[in-house]
Amino acid sequence: MSEASGEGLMFHPMDQFIVKPLFGAGPVHWYTPTNAMMWMMVSVLAIILLLVIGTRGRAVVPSRIQSVAELAYGFIHKMVEDVAGKDGLKFFPYIFTLFLFIVFSNFLGLLPKAFTPTAHIAVTAVLAMLVFLTVTIVGFVKNGAGFLGLFWVSSAPLALRPVLALIEVISYFVRPVSHSIRLAGNMMAGHAVIKVFAAFAPLILMSGIGIAVTPLSIVAITAMYGLEILVAFIQAYVFTILTCVYLKDALHPHH
Repeated sequence: MSEASGEGLMFHPMDQFIVKPLFGAGPVHWYTPTNAMMWMMVSVLAIILLLVIGTRGRAVVPSRIQSVAELAYGFIHKMVEDVAGKDGLKFFPYIFTLFLFIVFSNFLGLLPKAFTPTAHIAVTAVLAMLVFLTVTIVGFVKNGAGFLGLFWVSSAPLALRPVLALIEVISYFVRPVSHSIRLAGNMMAGHAVIKVFAAFAPLILMSGIGIAVTPLSIVAITAMYGLEILVAFIQAYVFTILTCVYLKDALHPHH
């Protein structure tokens, strides 16, 4: 938010990440409908429109929306098969849903006045913990105690193996932290930078220096917006491919 005052231009780039109730201005409880909840529901609705309604009239010569749905399906299917192997394809629906939710949340968050759920660590942490628990449970169910072989580096010298095992255990339990912070941090940083540049755009209406600053800020906003479009897809891709890598470790801990 930016505003003119007697002391100059004031802006608050982090205001866009405040979770607010949709109705009224009271405190936010776990059951309160919020802007974050609304935009997550919009993302789910957009996925339904793409995959259900958009492909209802399937044709040999696909429409644009059918082509997008088929490309997304094929892209993630190949990723899961290439990274996690054919055994990982049984988890394809979950991974595909995860990718679509993140990518739609990221892109919808670029709309004016929109809210970006994936810029909140609370959202990304839940997604990361679900991945962590899923691959851990799958690892023990499929391999039993053999899953612990993931932490034992048999190719290393015997004297170093206990130390490396400790490092591997710590690294394993840090996964959900890095998995969630990477996505939330990148989305929050880009949106905050755009808001900072946007705060300088009205300077042309307030002072002479704005003649030079305003055009530069508009160019910067355009460049950052283009970069954020790229980041929105890349971060969804990174989150998804890391999920596939973790799943591969669970399915084949000795590889």
